[in-house]
Amino acid sequence: MIKAKFRNAVTVACVLVLLVLVYHICNKTKSHVVDDRVVNYDTDINLELPIRIINPAPKKKQVLYSKKMDSSDNLESTKQELQDAKARLELLEQKLAVLEGRIPQKYPDVEYLGYKDRKRILVTGGAGFVGSHLVDVLMVQGHEVIVVDNFFTGRKRNVEHWFGHRNFEMIHHDIVNPLYVEADEIYHLASPASPPHYMQNPVKTIKTNTLGTINMLGLARRVGAKILIASTSEVYGDPMVHPQPESYWGHVNPIGPRACYDEGKRVAETLAYSYAKQENVTVRVARIFNTYGPRMHASDGRVVSNFIMQALQNLTITVYGNGKQTRSFCYVSDLVDGLLSLMTSSYSLPVNLGNPVEHTIEEFAMIIKNLVPGCRSNVATGAAVTDDPQRRRPDIAVAKQQLNWSPKVSLQDGLQKTIEYFKEEIARKTFSNNQTYMDVKTRNTH
Repeated sequence: MIKAKFRNAVTVACVLVLLVLVYHICNKTKSHVVDDRVVNYDTDINLELPIRIINPAPKKKQVLYSKKMDSSDNLESTKQELQDAKARLELLEQKLAVLEGRIPQKYPDVEYLGYKDRKRILVTGGAGFVGSHLVDVLMVQGHEVIVVDNFFTGRKRNVEHWFGHRNFEMIHHDIVNPLYVEADEIYHLASPASPPHYMQNPVKTIKTNTLGTINMLGLARRVGAKILIASTSEVYGDPMVHPQPESYWGHVNPIGPRACYDEGKRVAETLAYSYAKQENVTVRVARIFNTYGPRMHASDGRVVSNFIMQALQNLTITVYGNGKQTRSFCYVSDLVDGLLSLMTSSYSLPVNLGNPVEHTIEEFAMIIKNLVPGCRSNVATGAAVTDDPQRRRPDIAVAKQQLNWSPKVSLQDGLQKTIEYFKEEIARKTFSNNQTYMDVKTRNTH
């Protein structure tokens, strides 16, 4: 027992002595760090040596220079990362805008019609300028609408705000080929209408207005539908009578550059009344004069779109010919009202639909220039267009008497809306349907 205690005491003493020795050794050999170098104090070097070899000034300059280099590199790297991040964000924004444009917004309010009042209406060329505005009104009225278009001049964007609606159907089809659908009424508007478009493919224009019209009249006969044929003031050609009444037979060059459209529409009228006489098809014929408004093609070559686009971009406003030729311009919502009135009427002969207020092209160019804020464009004349009508104004006495119709939108108000549309067209970078340009009144959502 005593031996064990003695052994333990010796062990503890040895441990304590060992700890003291270790502590003493550590103190003798401790080091000091100066300028990233280790200096041992138990060497034979004079203790003042570390102080003399520090030489702080040069070392600090090197450190500062190194820090400046690192800071510059970091700044360049950060700038590059920010630029890369900005580019990625812009790409994402573009993709999101495209996706948002494909997703229809909340549908405009539509009326509810029972099955006795609701009609199934086919609109050929329904994605075009006039057709799309007509579709808007028919949809808001609560009818089922089938749009048929081959998108030669029509655009899906004009009717995309109806995509997915239970009353709306879109068919990508060329009416030169037969079409088999059921319909109560047919608005046959399919045809390129501006000279650059219909002269681009004259054979196709003739086929659309002849074979296409035959197919639509045949469909109307099969299903017992009433059909409205959209004719044109071009059936009067370069008129010898002014203003032009429906009884005037026209002055048309049958082999000129515009003949594919002029004669095509004249044949379409002949076909309509031949089917009415032989097959008892109920037909309506609208002779449409110059019409303008939102959804016009920016490059369709017509007076309104040409002048507005040139004025908005401060380009020279080009008047073809001497500028003394006259036109009368009808806003698209007024035209649509006229088409609807004609379809519901009992009048079966051709009807002029247009605005009887007449302006020279020269006057019209100045009107648009004055309406575009800050426009610095000059008005200049160019070469005259072949077979360009010198005077054009509708006599709308029949429309007033039979349809109780006349234009309501003034040229000033209509042009303001059209200019706003073309401003957005110029600024457009991606597809978007934030503005549908519907000229119909809708109910407020409660």
